[in-house]
Amino acid sequence: MSSVNGVVCFGELMIRLQSRGYEKLVQSSEFEVKFTGAEANVGISCVNYGLPAFIVSQVPDHEIGQACINYLRRYGVDTTHIARGGDRLGILYTETGFSQRPSKVVYDRSNSAFTELDISQEEWQHILADKSWFHFCGTVPAQGPRALKTLENGLKVAKELGLTVSVDLNYRAKLWTHEQARAVMANLMDYVDVGIGNEEDCEAMFGITADGSDFRRGEIDIDSYGAVAEQMVNRFGLKYQAITLRQSISANRNGWSAIIHDGRTCYRSKRYEVEIIDRIGGGDSFSGGLIWAIEAHNDLQFAIDFAVAASALKQTIPGDFNLVNKADVLALMSGDGAGRVQR
Repeated sequence: MSSVNGVVCFGELMIRLQSRGYEKLVQSSEFEVKFTGAEANVGISCVNYGLPAFIVSQVPDHEIGQACINYLRRYGVDTTHIARGGDRLGILYTETGFSQRPSKVVYDRSNSAFTELDISQEEWQHILADKSWFHFCGTVPAQGPRALKTLENGLKVAKELGLTVSVDLNYRAKLWTHEQARAVMANLMDYVDVGIGNEEDCEAMFGITADGSDFRRGEIDIDSYGAVAEQMVNRFGLKYQAITLRQSISANRNGWSAIIHDGRTCYRSKRYEVEIIDRIGGGDSFSGGLIWAIEAHNDLQFAIDFAVAASALKQTIPGDFNLVNKADVLALMSGDGAGRVQR
């Protein structure tokens, strides 16, 4: 295993209000309270496998902000670089779908504490010193000009210090348009080493389509997505591009696999058929597994297999965080997927 100093995860922290069971939001009189954030989800996965993770964000300086920090601390991530400021946490309302009824997300995150965060390049020098990896998602620059400027400052310092930089494209139509995303993300990709996305992201953000596939219908042709990943590597000078492939049979039953391309070879994972408890955070758990595996083993076949197995397990766990350990993932990779009681 290589010597690593940890991953810095930069992004918004939010409060998640989940309707009970399979209730729709319009019928719920009670919500379950959790805290979340795509990059924090990634960091918690990394910590589970032994890679230190440092969360950089901002929460309000009141009880709700402190509750968020307390919630993250119990899972082992470093919260030293979470600033206090702003008036509110963004809110993520979620309802869990079933059968032909999809899950649904409603955002309330305008003017959140994160949008007011301002970190200079000098401050980033301190945060990123002695770290090995910098991770962010496409939802960060979608939060406005200040978030974009703070991200650009961090990316410039990360490249100066020689950190590996990864981005989960994470296109969200409720946050910005295709045109807005393409105009911003094309420039940010100059700093990126490892691209991560799902079937929709490369098309939505960069117009790179998978011929012969239709993810909306669950029709996935792996070769066509291999070509998409190769185009991403070549266009942006990436080391690797990974793409998760979700075949939606129903809201609670999906085929789940992924590929990663290094510009020469496309590596394919095993495909799992997953009975889903909670799919939110599934992509983040993939990113966390991939980051740890690349850092620890530098073997792309192992990395894609580990990341897919880890994220398959996460989707059987309520909440946003993947709470499995390395042994759990390796057991599934070795074929132990029958779900027998462990005694």
